[in-house]
Amino acid sequence: MTKDEKFVIFASSLGTVFEWYDFYLYATLAPFFAALFFPPGNDTAALLSAFATYAAGFLVRPFGALVFGRIGDLVGRKYTFLVTIFVMGGATFLVGLLPTFDTIGWAAPLLLVGLRLIQGLALGGEYGGAATYVAEHARPRNRGFATSFIQTTATLGFFLALLVIGIARLAMDADSFASWGWRIPFVVSLALLVLSIWIRLRLNETPIFQRMKEEGKGSKAPLTESFFRWPNNKYVMLALLGATAGQGVVWYTGQFYALFFLQITLQLDYVLAYMLVGLSLLVGTPLFIAFGWLSDRVGRLKIILLGCLLAAATYIPLFQVLTQAVNPDLAAFQARSTITISADRTDCRVHVFVGPWSDFSDCDRAQDFVTKRGVSFQKADAPGGPVTLIIGDTRVEGWDQPRWEAAFATAGYPPYADPAKVDWVMAELVLLVMVLYVVMVYAPMAAFLVEMFPTRIRYTSMSLPYHIGNGWFGGMLPLLATAIVASTGDIYAGLWYPIAVAGMTVLVGAIFLRDTKDVDIATESGVDISRRG
Repeated sequence: MTKDEKFVIFASSLGTVFEWYDFYLYATLAPFFAALFFPPGNDTAALLSAFATYAAGFLVRPFGALVFGRIGDLVGRKYTFLVTIFVMGGATFLVGLLPTFDTIGWAAPLLLVGLRLIQGLALGGEYGGAATYVAEHARPRNRGFATSFIQTTATLGFFLALLVIGIARLAMDADSFASWGWRIPFVVSLALLVLSIWIRLRLNETPIFQRMKEEGKGSKAPLTESFFRWPNNKYVMLALLGATAGQGVVWYTGQFYALFFLQITLQLDYVLAYMLVGLSLLVGTPLFIAFGWLSDRVGRLKIILLGCLLAAATYIPLFQVLTQAVNPDLAAFQARSTITISADRTDCRVHVFVGPWSDFSDCDRAQDFVTKRGVSFQKADAPGGPVTLIIGDTRVEGWDQPRWEAAFATAGYPPYADPAKVDWVMAELVLLVMVLYVVMVYAPMAAFLVEMFPTRIRYTSMSLPYHIGNGWFGGMLPLLATAIVASTGDIYAGLWYPIAVAGMTVLVGAIFLRDTKDVDIATESGVDISRRG
């Protein structure tokens, strides 16, 4: 690559790393500041409210894609992702300065939600801008390699967030960090913001966009042309169903759901769980570049669909092996113990969204109790009867948590994963395989989406399917998978959600899409990238 190409990639990627840093700070630090911004008296409710606010940032990302995508196609790529990084960094900095609930009452959580929504909107515009900017600077047969650097930024941003948080925690005692020290990583983001803006100000507009504007071929209504005009609206839908939806669920399963499974289901200490997942991400990060380069040779779509297919075919056995490797005592307990909850099914519900409106029955509490222990259980309908726990020959009638805990202890239930019994090599290998799937579906994605749409509507058209696929299909995965597990009583049943979505992507992509690596992205008319015109 030339010196200019390297600088374009560096400047675009660095800014996007900082935006992901801002985005992940909230999720990582929410347990520390949750009780400060929501009414006191119920720490669990405060934490749930904090995570609900985090989820709001995912849900609003497609709307950011619409707002900033339109600006990017009308005004320019450089200007737009200067705005997105300023908005993102400013919102993150202000979170570190927010007064708490004790100071301003309900205005505190409202301001927090507002800033979180602003973050989501900005991130919705950032990715499309960075990917489009790099792709429009790259040489035709080098786009997969060039844009793959953008694909590493989410992982690098996560590492940067953990690094800054770790330094802050080591510099003070636990009480000080929980009281005010958590603000430091948010305030530090101001320095990162200034650096990012300074670097991006040195960039020029992409030559493809400049030529289009000079020739007067730009779109006057990119939203209308992208989503209400054939065949562009067809391409947007195919990009979502045949590429980004599957990529989104594979990405979140391999990085986040695997982490939650280690901590919540397998009862592994959270520090050890983060070390396992962190190592797999560290090893996997260079593979983004390798598979981006490979997509320039063999094609984008083949790699994306193969990653989705392998994930859909192997997720359940992989998670079963992970269980055996990380908590063999739990696997042995499950193998020798048949667990049944007998209750009147009319009293049993699954509460996806918990709030003041929630009314928990004894059956609901019982199912939650067993689900949190990471074991599968059967359900038996007993109309009008009491909730009953059956473990082998042991039977406990009526919901009573101490008695149920004693029954599990008597049956030999292991309360946590013993680090001395963990097969670290096998556990890491399983996680690396899942990260490999993430790499396969994500590394070629930026180039693939850029090549699907003509220059005049590229920013708008590619951003929406990307953020719906990742923000909605992927971002809602932990919530939906957990609800499925609670509903079925099977600790692996939640995997059927990513399996179904990834399988759908394989079918839609294989039937209706063709590869894009040889597409001329400078064309204004675009090309038919579907197999069926």
